[in-house]
Amino acid sequence: MNKVVANADEAVRDIPNNAVLMLGGFGLCGIPENSITALIKSGVNGLTCISNNAGVDDFGIGLMLKTRQVRKMISSYVGENAEFERQLLSGELEVELTPQGTLAERIRAGGAGIPAFFTPTGYGTEVAEGKETREFDGKMYVMEQWLKADFAIVKAWKGDTMGNLVYKGTARNFNPMMATAGKITIAEVEILVQPGELDPNEIHTPGIYIDRIFQGKDYEKRIEQRTVSK
Repeated sequence: MNKVVANADEAVRDIPNNAVLMLGGFGLCGIPENSITALIKSGVNGLTCISNNAGVDDFGIGLMLKTRQVRKMISSYVGENAEFERQLLSGELEVELTPQGTLAERIRAGGAGIPAFFTPTGYGTEVAEGKETREFDGKMYVMEQWLKADFAIVKAWKGDTMGNLVYKGTARNFNPMMATAGKITIAEVEILVQPGELDPNEIHTPGIYIDRIFQGKDYEKRIEQRTVSK
């Protein structure tokens, strides 16, 4: 099975309006930059985007918010995006805020076929409103449901034509979990190699999870907050 597509435009060609997407990354680290650009060019709209955060105003998912392509965000931290804040407060954007660890576990559960799990995180807060709670060993827990997507879009450092992926450093973040939780998973990589060129012991995402892969280009790899010593 040939999983290689020519570029990002080809990879996202059939994503329809109102689709549910997962987009890998943490802050601006390890995000599928080329695919986001292609989604903006395609004009697809009404999207539900599952991502740890919403980028910043002029980069990442923040660009899709500016073009009004996102209907709903399921996220953890969104404090770096002024346009996100404006759309949320004005009622233009539906938002489901989820604690970061809970978000990661909901995605992992979706990939593992586990429909729900219990966690103590969020009990007694707005996070638990409308959700089942239960006591285990004298402690209260909140039931959280899995997250799955029509398309999961991830970014890796290196991959082969069979879809095996290697992430680099902290760019690994949400990408491996999301790769397992999409009906169709698209991977963009900085370096694309032939089968057998990757050390099997270094592969983070097996190719069985990947449906399409392409070699990206012109990555900015922005740093969201740069802190240096005096």
